[in-house]
Amino acid sequence: MSESASISSGIAARYATALFELAKEAGELAGLEQDVDALDGAINSSADFRDLIHSPVYSRDAQGNAVAAVAEKMGLSGIVANTLKLMASKRRLFVLPQLVAALRDQIADEKGEVTADVRAATALSADQEKNLAATLKSSVGKDVKMNITVDESLIGGLIVKVGSKMIDTSIRSKLMSLQNTMKEVG
Repeated sequence: MSESASISSGIAARYATALFELAKEAGELAGLEQDVDALDGAINSSADFRDLIHSPVYSRDAQGNAVAAVAEKMGLSGIVANTLKLMASKRRLFVLPQLVAALRDQIADEKGEVTADVRAATALSADQEKNLAATLKSSVGKDVKMNITVDESLIGGLIVKVGSKMIDTSIRSKLMSLQNTMKEVG
């Protein structure tokens, strides 16, 4: 990890821990989870919002006012809105994506959940998703929340990543393994 990424994740982790503890103390973890989803959606869908949080062109006041207006429009809780304003005043909005990720991890840990990133060659049916979730739950021992994406380059099969474990059953990886074996032989 690069030094700047490490610094950013460290800053985000401190804000996330403080925000999580405040929400937990106030009994507002469900609201915090909704706010995190809303912020994540805004970051992913709005180029203007990404520019606002990353651009050094905006002054502290301009960022603070803009973030306050966005928070009000999105209906974010007071705790989250105040944290965003504080981050703007300290010129720390650039760590917002890492903050969202850190909060997701803390909320999932509190709920006894784990997130699995699943890449499939084709869209999974509801039954396949349910069976995969049940299999992962029995393997991991926690409820599994899945982020499923379709990657046609896999040809067939799945790549599942849960924490530091990765299971690759894709045909592409099997073909690459076969290709490497063939190179060793001939």
